[in-house]
Amino acid sequence: MTAPGAAASFACRRCTFALDRRTHLLGVLNVTPDSFSDGGAFLDPGAAAEHALRMAADGADCIDIGGESTRPGASPVSAEEEWARIGPVLKRLGRCPVPISVDTTKAAVAGRALDAGVAIVNDVSALRFDPALAGVVAEAGAGLVLMHMRGTPRTMQEHPSYGDVVAEVRAFLAERLQVAVAAGIPPEAILLDPGIGFGKAVEHNLTLLRRLPELGTLGRPLLVGPSRKSFIGAVLGTAVTERLEGTAAALALAIAGGATLVRVHDVKAMGRVARMCDAILGREAPHVGVVRGAAERVPAH
Repeated sequence: MTAPGAAASFACRRCTFALDRRTHLLGVLNVTPDSFSDGGAFLDPGAAAEHALRMAADGADCIDIGGESTRPGASPVSAEEEWARIGPVLKRLGRCPVPISVDTTKAAVAGRALDAGVAIVNDVSALRFDPALAGVVAEAGAGLVLMHMRGTPRTMQEHPSYGDVVAEVRAFLAERLQVAVAAGIPPEAILLDPGIGFGKAVEHNLTLLRRLPELGTLGRPLLVGPSRKSFIGAVLGTAVTERLEGTAAALALAIAGGATLVRVHDVKAMGRVARMCDAILGREAPHVGVVRGAAERVPAH
């Protein structure tokens, strides 16, 4: 079961995600000193690569690597610093068994990552911060995630206000989808993300999860990332290290609302949540994974 009107597959370079069969998991790997949840935990490239492979073994369908924090209040870093953080990790993941996504807004970083074999670019700015990024993605035949965010990570939580948060997020994603397609990125290579926790108050996040099916009518698969976010802590009164159950609840409702990809830190536990949701929703074959070609990965360098 996918969201009404949503596509049932997502193509990125040499792999295709069959989204009508089961929920797919993107495992979070932040190689930053200041990310809200795991900042500083994987600064060593060897430890980061080991964690990525562990997430793949635990059931992640893709590893999403970020070298610049996008937590509320975060300051930007240069393209050189961002690449210095992720480049050594990608080099160690040349034989990663699942596709890799790079979480970046910069064309220069994305280009180098795509040359190293990355399959997806996850852009929290939805092509607004660096318009050249669209051409880089299109030329590489890569997948693209377009996410909704108000302002920048540094300013996004300064009094977020909406008339109708769902309608406004939907209009934004529809417009950015048109921009991406006009730049030469095929619709089947695009995912949409409502940006849970990005420029939203607690009630905005809850409302988006409650009304998620309204975003499914845009015709592209939905990626949702509630994992360990502060709105969970606000509702439950828990620290970031104690948000597993809240994440599981948000994840289950997102999947029931039409999300076919979810971005998570706790891959094994959230994989179990996703499989249970898929069973309840009557998905066709919850054990079937990504359909991959023999030459899906190219060696990182």
